[in-house]
Amino acid sequence: MDIFQKCYDFNTVKEAKALGIYPYFHALESKQDIEVQMEGFRKIMIGSNNYLGLTGDQRVIDASIEATKTFGSGVSGSRFLNGTLELHLELERNLASFLNKEGCMVFSTGFQSNLGIIAAVAQRRDIIFCDRENHASIYDATRLSFADMVRYKHNDMDDLEKQLNNADSNRGKLIVTDGVFSMSGDIAKLPDIVRLAKKYNARVMVDDAHGVGVIGPGGRGTAAHFGLEDDVDLIMGTFSKSLASLGGFLVADEVIVDYVRHHARAFIFSAAITPANAAAAKKALEIIREEPERVQAVLDIADYMRKKLLEHGLDIVDTDNTPIIPIYTYTPMRTLVACKLLFERGVYVNPVLPPASPEGQCMIRTSYTSTHTKALMDEAADIIADVLKSIPESEEEVTRDLMKHADQ
Repeated sequence: MDIFQKCYDFNTVKEAKALGIYPYFHALESKQDIEVQMEGFRKIMIGSNNYLGLTGDQRVIDASIEATKTFGSGVSGSRFLNGTLELHLELERNLASFLNKEGCMVFSTGFQSNLGIIAAVAQRRDIIFCDRENHASIYDATRLSFADMVRYKHNDMDDLEKQLNNADSNRGKLIVTDGVFSMSGDIAKLPDIVRLAKKYNARVMVDDAHGVGVIGPGGRGTAAHFGLEDDVDLIMGTFSKSLASLGGFLVADEVIVDYVRHHARAFIFSAAITPANAAAAKKALEIIREEPERVQAVLDIADYMRKKLLEHGLDIVDTDNTPIIPIYTYTPMRTLVACKLLFERGVYVNPVLPPASPEGQCMIRTSYTSTHTKALMDEAADIIADVLKSIPESEEEVTRDLMKHADQ
């Protein structure tokens, strides 16, 4: 058997492209913003994670340019060797202060952050309790750690307690949860998780990639949202969303951070983030601290859009007020057709298909930015409602219409 046979047999993408419903890799021709140029046309962007609108902020751009002029385009090595800049250390100090933790370390990406943290902290004979809707990087990190993984039903505290109660009390236990879940937009039941962790002698890690800058006082994330900063042991976050850059981080007690710093292979054997990335994230963090009203602005515009979609009679995921609003499309073909038609009408969204969603619960994921306007939201909501109401509910009928259209 040729190891590449699976590649030759993979026809899903070719078939989707032939039908004109392949939804990925659309090319931006402008900077990330509430309106973008994409493949020659204006699109209302409600499919990015630029929650606070800082990716295109001139202050962030200027900081990135100045850092490149001062330090060059890269560091040519890992933080352990020649790759640590004073800029990295300043960013870590600022993040630790912002999130009210002793220590901080910066990784090259958010994905690597989870790989490094979890694989360093959890080892053989330890148990990781993982929410079923956690990010893929958490699942990959668990495999790398060699710890046993126990999944619990999404945000189901009864199931989590059952799993904790069944676990060997002599084994190390880590409960890992997203703070704001990236697909559904709902918030972890952190008070209950913390209560159970104390009851069963477990530690708590929150992946706050979609929480920092979005919820909590001043955008300090999920733990701050619930007043539990002292009770959450590990907080991970990313720079690619609210912090307008690229990279990831861990904040925790300094003794824990120092251990991870010296044991996380994803940190030790990766080049450090570029000066431009570090400076952009540092400046974005400064702006968040100086302009906390941006956090309320993104929640307000998301709440406005949520009400508009409901007024149109659309079936949205009923979650907490976060900037992520998924709209049910139910079946894969309806979802792909909806994304195609919305793109053609000038609205960019993201398809959510299995395994990212349960079977029969496909969605289009929409997400919002503090600089979105009500006028843009009115325009986008009208187009979304018009498109979704035009698509048959039957998967067979959608497929038949699509095939007919493709043959013409």
